[in-house]
Order: sequence, then structure tokens, then C-alpha cells
Amino acid sequence: GDWDFWVDWKDRRLWVTVVPIVLVTFPAAVQAFLWERFRLPWGATICVLGLLFGEWVNRYFNFWGWTYFPINLVFPSQIVPGAILLDTALMLSTSYLFTAIVGAMGWGLIFYPGNWPVIAPFHVPVEYNGMLMSVADLLGYHYVRTGTPEYIRMVEKGTLRTFGKDVAP
Repeated sequence: GDWDFWVDWKDRRLWVTVVPIVLVTFPAAVQAFLWERFRLPWGATICVLGLLFGEWVNRYFNFWGWTYFPINLVFPSQIVPGAILLDTALMLSTSYLFTAIVGAMGWGLIFYPGNWPVIAPFHVPVEYNGMLMSVADLLGYHYVRTGTPEYIRMVEKGTLRTFGKDVAP
């Protein structure tokens, strides 16, 4: 959904928690099917590669082809490292319970470090018209989306987070 579409919504709190929880369902289902039927331990990785291919096709044709949003504003999350960990947990343990506990935990814990090389340049603080914001928030201001609830942007004049630790009231 929106937490994975826009680079200015890929924040350090909600994107890291919402996206991995939602995304683990399809790879886990494909992994269980391929393991149960064929004893192939790479179902999550195959599912994720197919999902990422579909996401790139969607982002290119819909976001770039129709509305000319820059691709670096709408790139999909990197989820291949988590799928490899999920498949490795199943392959080494051959247990659904161990895979559900340890593999899913690895999926969630590797999500942010796996995306950090791509997302880090957008978390750099900049001063723009006397306001301190990230590069991602600056991109969000200049590429206005019609479906964005603008009341969310009004908190702190443009962002839900601070460069410190807590969200400002």
C-alpha cells in the first residue's frame, strides 16, 4: 500500500512495521506449498522475485508511464534478503514451527537493514525555507499526489517524525 509506494512515507516507524508483516504472507504460503508438495526449500525466494518483478512493472508503467513520477520516488522494498532467510530456516530445520518463529523473525529483522543502502540517502536532513526536513519529505512536497491525505502532512509542517527519537505532538 501507501507505506511502500512513496519514498517520503518509508519512515523509520510505520514502514518498518507494516510492510514486513503484510508481505510475509504470500512468500510463506508459496514456501509451504512447494515444501509440502515437492520438498523444494526456495518457495519464498521464488515468490518474492515474482512479486518484485510485478512491482517493478507496476511502478514503471503506472507511476512513470502515466504520471511521470521519478522511479527513485516510488521504488519497491528490497525483500529478497528476508526471503532467503525464510527459506534457509525451513531448509535447515525442516520444521514449520521453527520456520514460523525464527524465519519470520529473521524476515522482519533483516527488512530495514536490507533496505538501508537504498533508503539512506533520503533520510539526510536538509533545511528548506527555514524548515528542517528530510530529502524524502522535500520530494513529497514537490511531487504532490492527489490521493495523499494532506492532514497527515500538516503535523510538524510536513512530516510525522522528527530527526530525534519521538514523534512530535
